[in-house]
Amino acid sequence: MRRPEPDAARRDPSLRSGRRRAAWAFLLLLCGGCDFYYYRLPSPDDLWRVIPWFDHMVTSRYIRPYQTPLVPRYAPEGSVPVSGGEPDWSAEWMSGKTTTANALKNPLAASGHSPGSSVPVIPREFEAAGDTLYQNFCSVCHGPTGNADGSMSRQMAAPSLLTPRARGYADGYLNGIIRYGRGLMPRYGDKVVVPADRWAIVSHVRKLQALSPVTPGDPTPLPPGASITGSTAAVPR
Repeated sequence: MRRPEPDAARRDPSLRSGRRRAAWAFLLLLCGGCDFYYYRLPSPDDLWRVIPWFDHMVTSRYIRPYQTPLVPRYAPEGSVPVSGGEPDWSAEWMSGKTTTANALKNPLAASGHSPGSSVPVIPREFEAAGDTLYQNFCSVCHGPTGNADGSMSRQMAAPSLLTPRARGYADGYLNGIIRYGRGLMPRYGDKVVVPADRWAIVSHVRKLQALSPVTPGDPTPLPPGASITGSTAAVPR
């Protein structure tokens, strides 16, 4: 059998050597280009400081990545939140005042809803979220139906959510208890970090109240305060 003839490069060693030199020249040119791009061209960061408008953005107050382990991250004073913001009123809460808490409006509650008087009409996804979040975080102490018959109710002396006192609290007050805690109840603002999720829990509590008979209890409201099991004094939530 006749063997195939070698190609032109095999027949001409000079041609093969020329291709090799061209490949090495291209590689060196590529490496030199990277060096020029990374070390000799001006950085955009340097240009920002030349243009006044960009310079203002560089020196403005903002949250730097990995700057703080706090959840949620509160925007520095004077900065603009990226997606809105949630004011911190833990100092007022721990002082026993309810002005800010009672003024909060539950965006998931039906218009004209008074605390504990009816089942709020809320979107199904929030209703499901409120049910799930309540069962995950609240039912262990306050019970699946809110009647303080959970697995830890007696050990924690958790109150029923179906008493006249609990029904009389404003939605914002219940939100504040979830966020900052009170007494033996720890704060859950560092666990339920999305405000809409806390409102969903409040709406689910209202649903439990509307579906259950009123249980006896002192109707006199209790003032807010710091949580002794999860203090809000050091870190706002």
